Amino acid sequence: MTDARDPARPEDLEPEDLEPEDLGADTSHTSTPDEAPAPDAAETPAAAAKQPGPSPWRRVYLMARPRLTRANAFALLLAALLGFAIATQVRQTQSQGLEDLRQDELVRILDDVTQNGVRLDDEITDLQSTKDGLANSDASSPEAIAAAQERADTLGILAGTERATGPGIRLRITDTDGQVGAPALLDAVQELRDAGAEAMQIGDVRVVASTWFRDADGGIEVDGVQLKAPYELIVIGDPQTMSSAMEIPGGVSESVRSKGGKVEITEFASINVEALHTESSPRYARPVPEPTDGSQ
Repeated sequence: MTDARDPARPEDLEPEDLEPEDLGADTSHTSTPDEAPAPDAAETPAAAAKQPGPSPWRRVYLMARPRLTRANAFALLLAALLGFAIATQVRQTQSQGLEDLRQDELVRILDDVTQNGVRLDDEITDLQSTKDGLANSDASSPEAIAAAQERADTLGILAGTERATGPGIRLRITDTDGQVGAPALLDAVQELRDAGAEAMQIGDVRVVASTWFRDADGGIEVDGVQLKAPYELIVIGDPQTMSSAMEIPGGVSESVRSKGGKVEITEFASINVEALHTESSPRYARPVPEPTDGSQ
């Protein structure tokens, strides 16, 4: 007798012959309401609100505390190198001297020092000879008279009351745009004096210690005399030294050229300063009286 059950029908099969998925039952454990796990207290909003957070000072400490990281270590190294470089530069700046000057400036300084040294040596020799001659003679001797005359001539040249001759230069300043004013001429006079000028005139005005400059309409007023461009200075002194002083970087010539002017310097083995300064008595200055015996 054959089995009339269809093997393809699950309802005709025995329970033990069926696979779990065929039974349609979920074999996983299903919890009953009594067996459901309690939710985690930290995950609920109420529980999270009840947990105390870090204090503000604690947060500041956590943010500000040093962290030894590779970036921080690199930044610290750069800061140390920068501080060392700044300290080295400051030390070098403080110890800078003639080694930072250009060759032409060093040559000019050396020439000035050498020439001043030679001139001072000659003056020392002359003064020593004059002293010896005066010590061995009386006031009416030819030596004393010659020394007094030489002293008077020197004072006359310095005061501008005597004409002077000697080696020097002629400085000509052309000002077509009218931009070169009194300060430029004053700077030129000061530079020439620093370079060893002994006698000087601007136009027909003798330059002395009391000479003054100011701007005027159409020119420059010097000791009350109005001068117009081009301005010509005749100066007695060492020609090479004074010419170099006029051409130093940032000096008179460069300043005049920057204002549209032109500077021409001519050196002479002998040149004359003919202008004279009118001598006038001082209004306020008086010589200091000689102290009497026993006075302080």
